[in-house]
Formats: sequence, C-alpha cells, structure tokens
Amino acid sequence: MRRSTAALTVLVLAFAANTAPAQEAAEEPAPKPKTEIPAETAAEKAKAEAAAEAPKPTSLQDLLDLVQQGFTVERKENREREAAFQRAKADQQRLLDQALAELAREEAISQKLETRYNENEPAIAESEARLTQRLGELGELFGVVRQVANDLSGQTWDSLTSSQLSGRKDLLDRLGRSKELPTTEDLEKLWFELNREIIEQGKVVRYEADVLTLDGQKERQEVIRAGPFSVFANGKYLLWESADQILRELNRQPPSKYLDTVADFENAPSGYVQLAVDPSRGSLLNALVDTPSRVERVKQGGAVGAVIIVLGVLGGLIGFWRWIAISITGRKVSAQRKRKRADKGNPLGRILKIYEDNEHVDTETLELKLDEVVLRETSNLERFLWLVKTVSVVSPLLGLLGTVTGMIQTFQAITLFGAGDPKMMAGGISEALVTTMLGLTVAIPMVLLYETLANSTRRMTDILDEQSAGLIAQRAEDTHVGN
Repeated sequence: MRRSTAALTVLVLAFAANTAPAQEAAEEPAPKPKTEIPAETAAEKAKAEAAAEAPKPTSLQDLLDLVQQGFTVERKENREREAAFQRAKADQQRLLDQALAELAREEAISQKLETRYNENEPAIAESEARLTQRLGELGELFGVVRQVANDLSGQTWDSLTSSQLSGRKDLLDRLGRSKELPTTEDLEKLWFELNREIIEQGKVVRYEADVLTLDGQKERQEVIRAGPFSVFANGKYLLWESADQILRELNRQPPSKYLDTVADFENAPSGYVQLAVDPSRGSLLNALVDTPSRVERVKQGGAVGAVIIVLGVLGGLIGFWRWIAISITGRKVSAQRKRKRADKGNPLGRILKIYEDNEHVDTETLELKLDEVVLRETSNLERFLWLVKTVSVVSPLLGLLGTVTGMIQTFQAITLFGAGDPKMMAGGISEALVTTMLGLTVAIPMVLLYETLANSTRRMTDILDEQSAGLIAQRAEDTHVGN
C-alpha cells in the first residue's frame, strides 16, 4: 500500500511538471508570425502547442501514458539540439577566422598611426617653439586683452549704463574666455566699449527703459540717469538690479531732504541743479532705505517702550495743563497786587476777601483763618504736580527695565543660534537701546517741566505767605494803636 502511494505521488508530480507549462502556454497570447523563426523557437512553439492540445488524464493509466509521452518528446528535442550544434560548429570556426583577420587588419592600421604620430611629434614641438618665438610680445598682449575684457565685463554688468546700453557682455565674455589671439576687429570693439563706458559715465541722459514696479510688473517708463551714480523716474529713485539686469522701484524712498531734489532735477531743462546722488552706486541708497523710520524705531522698544510713551504723553498733558493754569493764576495774582479791591477769582484776592470779612476778629483768629486759606490755595496750586514728578522718575527706570529684557533676549538668541549672525541678536539689542532712549527722552523734559512748575508754584506761595503775614501784622498794629 505504501509503495502504491509513493508511485502515485511521483506520477502526480510528473503530471504537474508537464501540465504547468501547458497551462501557462495556454494562457499566454499567441506570438505574432515572423518570416524567419529559429529552430529552438519553433521546437518550443511546437511543444507548447502540443502541451496545450494534450488531453487531460482521467485515470492513473492516462497519467502514466502522458508522462511516458513527455519523456519521449524531450529525448527527441535533445537529439535535435545536438544535431543543430554539430551543424553550427563549422560556422563558428568561419566566424572566428573572420574576427582574427579583422583584428590583424586593425592592428596593422594602429601600428601605422603610431609610427606617423612618432614621426610628427618632433615637428609639432618645433612648430610650437617657432609659434612662441613669433608671438613674442603678442602673448603678453593677449593676457592684457583678457584681463581688460574681464574687468570691463564685471564693471559694465554692475553699471547703470547697462540699463541703456545692452549687448556688450557677450563680446567681453568671449574675449575674456578666448584662448586664441584676438583679431583686429575684436581689439577695435574692445577699445570702443572702453571709450563708450567712459563717455556715458559723464552724461545725464533721459531715455526709455523697463522698470520693475512694486507689484512685480514690468513697465516702460522714461528714466533719467545721472552718470553711473543714480537713476530716477516720476520723481522717485530707482535701483539697478545687476543680477536681473533691470531697474526696479524701491520699497521705500529715502528721506525727503534727498527726495525733494529729484523733482527739481527732472524739471530742469538745462543748467546746474542741486541733486543728491549715491557715489557708492546703490550701497548708500540701500542703507538709507533699510534705515527704520521714527515709528519703526519706536516699535522696536516693544511693550516696555509703549508703556514709557503712554506715561510720557500722560505726564506731558498733565504738565502742560498745569503750566497753563499756573501761568494764568500767576498773572491774576500779579494784577491783584496792583489793586486794592479784592477779587475772588485769584488766590490773593480770596485771602484779601477773608481779611475784609473778618475785620473785627482778633489777631490770632485772623492768623488762623489766613493760614487755612494759604494752605488751601497752595494745595490747589500744587495739584497733580506729583504725577509729573513720578513720570520723570519712573521713565528712566522703565528704560533700564527694557535694557535688561533686551539683553536677556539677546543672550537667548546667542544660546540658540550662536554669535555668528548679528541679525539674530539685533532684536534684543534694539529693544535694549530703544527703551533706554525712550526713558531718557521722556524723563529729561518731565524733570524740566516739573522744576518749572514747582518754581512757579513756590513763587506764588511765597507771595501768598508774604501778603498774609503783612495783613496780620497790619491788624496787630491797628489793634495796638487802638488800645
């Protein structure tokens, strides 16, 4: 029973091995017909077609017959392959002989070329030496031409004259990279470009050029070029972008003291007109544009700077209000000193009114009443001055606080990014310096304002004390005379 089972297993495996290619061949599409088909390909095709047309076994005997038939077909194919190899053996020898003959011919040609090269090598060296001797100083001229061409190419690339003159860089780059002697025509063109650049740098020219606007669009505008230094359009400065070879509008124009000269220069038909130019050809203009305005500078102070500004505005308003009130009161007091009739609209008049209303009281009572009025008037005169003084004291302290917070921010940037890039530390340093500036800017005028107000108030208080003491002395004298 075991032997039968083993035999059945072998037969099933053999059946699977012979039927699997048949199934795959049945699934694959039929190959396209060709005019010439190799013997092996034809045999494989016949085998695939036979396997595809083979009947499926229905019993073990049928399976055994199919396996035996497959062995017979394989033996036949192997005999056919051996016969084909034997027939092709003569052709292989013929192809080998042809390859050896071709190799011999190529080696002969290579030998001839090598012999010719060895014969020409002394002649080449002699010709090169003769060429070097004949060149003489022309070799140095060649080096000078290349250097001048390269220098002029870089200069014209960055020059404002390129916004008007184009097509020069190709010639200059060709001369700068050339490994051959320049022709007479090339030397004349180089001389012409040198002189044209010199002449154009001394001109003030009005011409049409493409301008890159702030919204990214190119517009054809009439521009004015003042030598190689500055260029303008519509009363505004333009900047030459050498990388893109185009003029562009500035994101922000320089201060008005420079910008105001452009309009007069554009409208002048001839003669001499004052104009602010950039001798650095764009560097100073970029520095002016990048310089923050007053508002931007104040914003760099951050929250501490905003607090200082609010306190400064509040202290300034209160100080200005008190300065007006004290000034008006001072004039009224000065006018009251020149009149005998008491006016209740000023502190001195109110003191005189108290004196007149208490004509029959004794000296001590009158003194107490006048002291009370003087204290009340002094308090009114000094009202809200403490706020001005507080602002003058607190402002520099807030500036110091902003300095500390700015330095903390700077050290944090150094910790995170290192000290290699100063821009990373610019924010903290700006906050430290701007807050200090704002604190001192608020504190200095507040101190001056407070001292002015305090001095005016002190002077009027002295007048009130003086007049009050005089009235008491007069009452005491009248009482003494009456007794």
